Amino acid sequence: MSQTVDPWLLDRLVCPRDRGALSQTGDRLACQAGHSYPVVDGLPVMVLDDVRQTFGAAAGSLRLAAAHAAPPAGVELYLDSIEISEAEKQGVIALAARQPTIDPVVAYLVAATNGLMYRHLVGKLEAYPIPVLDLPKGQGQPLLDIGCSWGRWTIAAARLGYDAVGIDPSLGAVMAARRVARSMNLRAHFVVGDARYLPFADGAFATAFSYSVLQHFSREDAGRAVGEAGRVLAPGGRARVQMPTRYGIRCLYHQARRGFGDGTGFEVRYWSVPALRRMFSDRIGSATVTVDGYFGIGLQPSDAPLMTPGRRGVLRASRWLKRVQAHVPALIHVADSVYIEATKQP
Repeated sequence: MSQTVDPWLLDRLVCPRDRGALSQTGDRLACQAGHSYPVVDGLPVMVLDDVRQTFGAAAGSLRLAAAHAAPPAGVELYLDSIEISEAEKQGVIALAARQPTIDPVVAYLVAATNGLMYRHLVGKLEAYPIPVLDLPKGQGQPLLDIGCSWGRWTIAAARLGYDAVGIDPSLGAVMAARRVARSMNLRAHFVVGDARYLPFADGAFATAFSYSVLQHFSREDAGRAVGEAGRVLAPGGRARVQMPTRYGIRCLYHQARRGFGDGTGFEVRYWSVPALRRMFSDRIGSATVTVDGYFGIGLQPSDAPLMTPGRRGVLRASRWLKRVQAHVPALIHVADSVYIEATKQP
């Protein structure tokens, strides 16, 4: 087990507390101020242990990294740092014993990718749902995928030619992401960390991307994460972030079920289009909003082969409304999922 952090990645890492330069000694990264972070099998674990966490798996990541050991039942899977049920963990272990072609952790995390569309695939996945990233070809530019989970968007970026880095607070999910990328012979880097305290140098990336992540943050935490995305962008770099809207049909349904409260913990927060535009413009630069989809969040045309016939019908309806919206701009306000794109001023 090599503990050496890839030099390309290490050059871009900084201490998430004071942004000081880091050096590696053995299985630790440390800055001159004495802050230190464990390295587990070459992966930096840079979740802060003295802040309120946004994701339950972060505490497990810290425990496992401190012990430099995996759970007894899953030596290479780090299941105590993955947000799945105990029954699902047993399912992962049983599946892993059969040596499947699909990573056993991803086979269960796929529900978190989009529970509505992929629930029927849990434990039965036969192909990775890697989406098509709507960005220009990367040509080796560095891209940060914030909240990468098992890495499907990081992998999509690597396929497009970006030097992609995925960051997520779940050690187990990040380990799975690295396994999947390696199985596809793709160059991708991964870090265990927090979107609110990115452990990267100012201006380290040309692009910051995030999908179905910041929607789970409080409004204060979302603002902080967007500001951090702006900080790590180079001048002229751009952020492209998916968020749910307040008035989408499916979003209204979910809000009604909880009495239209703002949400707590890991519950989704819903935003108006003008509020999203303001937040990104204030923290990064001039922002525009475009439709990602209707009738749900995470509906990707590239995933149609994995969907049931009825759900493919939902996808077709979403794509039809997107075409209509191109002629009726006001329909953006009732989209369930939008992209906010902001450019950092030179």
